[in-house]
Amino acid sequence: MSVNNKSIFGPVVLTVRNLAAMVAFYQQSIGLKLLEPSGNIAMMGVEDRCLLTLKENPQAKPAGRTTGLYHFAILLPSRAALAMHLRHLIQNGVAVQGAADHLVSEALYLADPEGNGIEIYRDRPEHHWPRANGQLSMASDPLDFTGLLAELGPHEAIVPTLPAGTILGHVHFRVSDLAAAETFYRDILAMDLQLRFGHSAAFLSYHGYHHHVGINTWESLGRPPAPSGAQGLSHVAITVPDRQLWHRIEAAVKRENIPMVRTDSTLELRDPSGNALILTSP
Repeated sequence: MSVNNKSIFGPVVLTVRNLAAMVAFYQQSIGLKLLEPSGNIAMMGVEDRCLLTLKENPQAKPAGRTTGLYHFAILLPSRAALAMHLRHLIQNGVAVQGAADHLVSEALYLADPEGNGIEIYRDRPEHHWPRANGQLSMASDPLDFTGLLAELGPHEAIVPTLPAGTILGHVHFRVSDLAAAETFYRDILAMDLQLRFGHSAAFLSYHGYHHHVGINTWESLGRPPAPSGAQGLSHVAITVPDRQLWHRIEAAVKRENIPMVRTDSTLELRDPSGNALILTSP
């Protein structure tokens, strides 16, 4: 089956201490649009699609060394769009914490004012994704900043908002036990394992994408979930791509007696590391 990365995510929901400061950052530095402010909640996105929801709790405590969000990843529709965003970050003095050429994609990494990780990336065309012995190959090579910025004309005006076609491409979680998390996303959520990095990280997806979910134990091996109401990840909403997968997931959740809250069209559950997910039927 050909790669299908239609938007299955959205929104990622974060608990934040200072809503005004966070909204300003995501508007001015990231380029998201404030869609629907409502008291202590702000929904932010591109066009009319909500990618991120911020829920304010001024008493929320830092999560500390726990499982949770490693980063959420904003997928831009082209290399020129990534170049535009890089120039926007540079001109606004936004600190980029890292950058990489992953062979399947090119990515920038940064954090919001409350420490939530963000990846902003573009995909290479699928036929350029390297494979060895039938398995996808990824790496973390240096990003070609010069070549990337050359996508733009020297006097091209900076567009501060994210372009149409921008979606949430993937979410990367901190987990306490890689094997348990991999089993959950593979056998319960019916994702396919695309790549494993030793005993510390794995990448899984639907329909052949390089990854919809990343999991790692780099900072969270054996660690507990964040306390209820802590800063950071509240939950991730996932729309299951098709009915066949939805039925497989329903059956697996029931078979394994995984605690859940079910409605006619959603399943609320947690992975083995306590990361909260709300699954919606297609």
